[in-house]
Amino acid sequence: MDRLTNTTLENSNDPDLLLSQEMRDVVAEQSRTEPQMLAVARLLWPKRVLLAKATLIGFLTAATIAFLIPKSYEATVLLMPPDSSSLSGSSMGALGMALGLGAAGLSSSSSSGMPAGGLAGAVGDLLGSQKPGALLIGIMSSRTVSDRIIDRFDLRKVYSLKTYAATRKKLLSRVTFREDKKSGLISIAVDDHDRARATDMAKAYIEEVNVVLSHVNNSASTREREFLEGRLAAMKTEVQAAAKDLSDFSSRNATLDPEDQGKAMLDAAAMLQGQLIAAKSELSGLQQIYTPENVRVRSLQAHIAELEQQLNDLGGKNYAGSTKLDPNDLYPSIRQLPVLGREYSELYRRAKMDEVIYELLTEAYEMAKVQEAKDTPSVKVLDAARLPEKPNWPPRLLFAIGGAFLGFCFMSIFIVSAESWSDDDPYKVFLAEVSETAGRDFARLRQRLSKLVSRQGNSSNTD
Repeated sequence: MDRLTNTTLENSNDPDLLLSQEMRDVVAEQSRTEPQMLAVARLLWPKRVLLAKATLIGFLTAATIAFLIPKSYEATVLLMPPDSSSLSGSSMGALGMALGLGAAGLSSSSSSGMPAGGLAGAVGDLLGSQKPGALLIGIMSSRTVSDRIIDRFDLRKVYSLKTYAATRKKLLSRVTFREDKKSGLISIAVDDHDRARATDMAKAYIEEVNVVLSHVNNSASTREREFLEGRLAAMKTEVQAAAKDLSDFSSRNATLDPEDQGKAMLDAAAMLQGQLIAAKSELSGLQQIYTPENVRVRSLQAHIAELEQQLNDLGGKNYAGSTKLDPNDLYPSIRQLPVLGREYSELYRRAKMDEVIYELLTEAYEMAKVQEAKDTPSVKVLDAARLPEKPNWPPRLLFAIGGAFLGFCFMSIFIVSAESWSDDDPYKVFLAEVSETAGRDFARLRQRLSKLVSRQGNSSNTD
């Protein structure tokens, strides 16, 4: 038997590992006549204890490594892409421009030599298809969405990276996008050491995609809504200005409603005129009976003078064409009222017209918002992300079983190789020397460590 095998057997306390020369001859003779697998089994069976130890060491080593690896949780979202009918033709180019044509499906076309003008057509083809899943996957893996996810969860700090490029690469390595070619459904799987963060990131992808789709949507309803929004802001200012001008004019000229006010003033003037005629008739009768110095005559003359004064004030006998109300007058005269009414009517008509236009714009604006919400594409979540119940990595049992299997295989290979080498094989001689030297060095190191430990114990006891 070779030197390495002798060394191994001498250091072993198991008597089953000791093989005599006769047994080796029998094994060698049987190996010539029996199948190879059976010969290997006969060779390994006497060293089953060594194989069991190697298997146990591999099992424990792999299990320890598996427990040292951090747990990883996976949160999955299943969603349905928007209908192609909700994606307008104008939004196709907007998506390509907004995302820089950085989608996974489009970038491959660019690298294959496709011209820049064809990229916009590729976007249109994807959006015009019945299942625009490839485009949505490209949006979710784009720089815009990735950077928003990074900023939202502060992933540069989580991944201990400084640049966005490295963080983006790390993020995309932990996110998996899959599309079912038959149904068109898209699944998003996010891996993270924190299961709560993995769930929130999966939900955030849906929100960010909807935001991007809403932002780049440039349909007719969106343009109409933006136009109406600007017109509403301008008309609101005009309505307020017209109402202020009308109120200032009415307050300054005591003019509330010229038409009704004119009718009321004409009725009052007719009443005064009637009272004046009656008073003058009564005065004419009294003057035929009494002298001008009579009390009743003088009283009636004063009453007639007052009626004439009020009638002059109401009718505007001294009106000179001014459109400004005298501060001493309570209300405008009948002659002044038509001139004021013309300006009042113009201001009133302007205020009413602006008010009607504002109401119509408001109604149209609300309808445009509803239509925009209908036209805006959005993904529909079928299966929302839930908190993972158990980690998906590492598979510790498989790690341990794999380690045990590797330990068994390595030891079997070593035993078979050592048995097949001759005693004068240079590799075997070298390995034997290395094993012997390493054993002596290990023994010296163990002695030194034991002495050092004993010295430390004695010094501590002395203190």
